[in-house]
Amino acid sequence: MNIILLTLYVLIWPLIVAGTLYFIASAFFREWKEARREGRRLI
Repeated sequence: MNIILLTLYVLIWPLIVAGTLYFIASAFFREWKEARREGRRLI
């Protein structure tokens, strides 16, 4: 049973990280596009 849980953890962990990275990156690019449209600097 422990080997199954460990295997699932190892396989699901990259999906959690990828989802988090996608969420952060999409928010960043959305803000960047909005700033360019308004003619202001991002930082």
